[in-house]
Amino acid sequence: MTKIDQNVGTSSNARVTPPAITPDVYEAMVAFDQTAAAGLDPVIAYLIKVRASQMNGCAFCTDLHTKQARSAGERDQRLDVLPVWRGAPLFTDRERAALALTESMTVLDRDGVPDEVYQETARTFDEVELSHLIWTIAAINAWNRLGVSNRMAPA
Repeated sequence: MTKIDQNVGTSSNARVTPPAITPDVYEAMVAFDQTAAAGLDPVIAYLIKVRASQMNGCAFCTDLHTKQARSAGERDQRLDVLPVWRGAPLFTDRERAALALTESMTVLDRDGVPDEVYQETARTFDEVELSHLIWTIAAINAWNRLGVSNRMAPA
């Protein structure tokens, strides 16, 4: 994730601005996010960030990451059908495994991530990639919770 302007992306209903109030935590979170995603194919990192943000209802992060994805060459069509990726033949097996894990980690049920989802992802990614994938999903979910709880909106 790129650094966000601490004065941009807030709505008139915004609450506190944690990056401005606790910049040390913000900088640590930026470093965490960048380190987590560094071990992934950037396309997969963008897809999981957009999908988790959509699921969490984070307009700020959805806007940010779809723009970043497009700037990196992602096609509009794939971003348009991302909410219904299971029914779209536009995604690779690796992307599908990453998206399934993203959805399972974003909306945890009582039993956590289903074994079949985890096992499919583990078959598709090596251990290092899988670890980066898990960290990246955790990071975007933390960003989403920050954005949603503080009512951040696209500029």
